[in-house]
Amino acid sequence: MNLLIDITHPAHVHLTKNVHSLLTDKRHQIIVTTKDIPSVISLLELYHIPYINIGKKNDSLLGKTFGQLKNNFQLMRIYKKHKINLAFGSTLTIAQLTKLGKVPSIILDDDDDEAEPLFVKYAHPATGTVLSPDCVVRKSPKAIKYAGYHELAYLHPNRFQPDPNVLKVAGLLPDEPYFILRFNAFKAHHDVGIQGLSTENKRRLIAMLERKGKVFITTERNIEEEFKKYQLQISPDKIHSFIYFATMLIGDSQTMTSEAAVLGTPAIRCNSFVGRLSTLEEEEHKYHLVFGFLPEQSEAMFEKIEELLSIPNLEEEWQHRRQRMLQDKIDVTAFFVWFIENYPDSAKIMKENPDYQYNFK
Repeated sequence: MNLLIDITHPAHVHLTKNVHSLLTDKRHQIIVTTKDIPSVISLLELYHIPYINIGKKNDSLLGKTFGQLKNNFQLMRIYKKHKINLAFGSTLTIAQLTKLGKVPSIILDDDDDEAEPLFVKYAHPATGTVLSPDCVVRKSPKAIKYAGYHELAYLHPNRFQPDPNVLKVAGLLPDEPYFILRFNAFKAHHDVGIQGLSTENKRRLIAMLERKGKVFITTERNIEEEFKKYQLQISPDKIHSFIYFATMLIGDSQTMTSEAAVLGTPAIRCNSFVGRLSTLEEEEHKYHLVFGFLPEQSEAMFEKIEELLSIPNLEEEWQHRRQRMLQDKIDVTAFFVWFIENYPDSAKIMKENPDYQYNFK
């Protein structure tokens, strides 16, 4: 099989890296495409994943429109050159490749329909199958749901074991308390009008948490000068070990909050998406691993942080909650690999017998 994987976000690298590795080991040819995004390219290179850079990423709406046309043209050339049999990923370009080149494709989408109307309108109808977590609200007849989250493709215990050496790299002692603050860039197509933590609340968080332990900030955007001394300085491929050992993660990011949840690290998020994304809603209300607050609920957020820090066995309690979640979920990477290798028969099997996925625990 000649498989194309298109990647436009660092989370997509993590999401597909194990699929890439396992399929490569099985002698499939994997072609990875990306844009000129430093955070993505650095991760691909850290994981020794060969890639084709198809050009600049655009943040403006007009730039995205013209950029998409260019991406489609570039991928069509790659499709023909490498005789692609199947396309796989989380991008509009993957779906467009199906529409323009008649290439079978599988879209990975963990956002609800209402959270990303443009992607649903233009990507879902064009693709062959939309794979989504079973908690996501999805109307498309092409949807196939599985018992898992994107983050479990790379953070399931079958795929990830935390490395305690990351603490030494960050200048921490074993068992020393520390907190991660994650600040989002809000540049995705579905982020228009979305608000996160205010600068004043960031200051309050740092002042509050510094009394309890060290504070580290991670972000993909330019950070305010006053916060630069807190910026985390570790290799991006070590971030999940760093999250695992953290006392708590607080921020306005979706992905890193969910990563903390599946790792069993208490997590707080504050942004306008709260209440609108089923994956995080399930992690909060079914498994009680995360807590979400709207920007206008910041006082309640600070109270929740204080409440959590008063729990004497916080780490043990969260690992117990994590285990309850893992009992319900599958090894998402194993499922993806089976689904790809057997596509489109795998889609038919899942439509007729959704419980087949539980062969991949």
